[in-house]
Amino acid sequence: MAHKFINEIEPGQTIDDVYMVRDPILRSTTRGDLYIAMYITDRTGQLNGRMWQATEAVYNAIPKPGFVQIQGRSELYQNNLQIIINHVAPVDPDKVSLADFLAQTDKDTAKMFEETKKIVARIKHPQLKALADEFLADADLMEKFRTAPAAMKLHHNYLGGLLEHTLSVLQIAEAVLPLYPNVQADLVRTGVFLHDMGKTEELSYDMAFSYTDSGQLIGHIAKTLLMVHKKADALAAKGKKIDDAVMDVLGHIIISHHGQYEFGSPKLPATAEAFMVNYIDDLDAKMNQVSDAVENGPGSGNWTEWKNALQTRLYRKRIE
Repeated sequence: MAHKFINEIEPGQTIDDVYMVRDPILRSTTRGDLYIAMYITDRTGQLNGRMWQATEAVYNAIPKPGFVQIQGRSELYQNNLQIIINHVAPVDPDKVSLADFLAQTDKDTAKMFEETKKIVARIKHPQLKALADEFLADADLMEKFRTAPAAMKLHHNYLGGLLEHTLSVLQIAEAVLPLYPNVQADLVRTGVFLHDMGKTEELSYDMAFSYTDSGQLIGHIAKTLLMVHKKADALAAKGKKIDDAVMDVLGHIIISHHGQYEFGSPKLPATAEAFMVNYIDDLDAKMNQVSDAVENGPGSGNWTEWKNALQTRLYRKRIE
């Protein structure tokens, strides 16, 4: 029987299918009864799952993460679709088609990488060029860069998403840089190319999307900064020292690109280049979220369901 994808599920349906389970948590109700909260996912999205009247034995048997056979029903709760689970059982990963569960970009990663390299090749500043080239020369890292998702949930959360997002932000930069001739274009290009490189180490994506222990402890912003300094040290060992002033302004772009303290940036943007990278990075991330919700997200009629990250429902009807 064909797999019923998450984006095909509607309220009031009987569910009996294999899904990826992520972040299961054993909790207690106010009456002391045990239940399991979890995310039910496949390559088309995720839903909240709830199993009432659960036991520790059932919880301990659930892979974390992994594949499970779920029997239950779908229902709306506070306008959001969820799965009420009656039975859950582990499934051998070898019996599952991973293509159904790990979302991937629909774009050609080889072509995207070539386009990324073309834009990076426009960097003329000798020290920034040397640093960017040092990253490009790291074959293992570039393989991860082409494969990794850009995020767990919010945007470009699929294989190849990091490359797709980075290229898109580079293309936006190329479009807007001519409007601001006083902005240092090479610094923006380098900052965009490297700004999320730490996600290659922050995220795990072999069977399911999750955080590595190191990623959870350090985070991609700090990891990216460490990677940049490691590459700079390697260049210095070859007699190509990167000036401290260059490292500082580039590092500032990296650690401020989320734009706000509450979004994880340890510093707020304080240069024109940092502001530009912050805003075009956020623009691409937001538009990816909007497009995905409008085109693929659940909802009724002309409106999507509430998108907490965007703090709104989205109107999906197009004018004629």
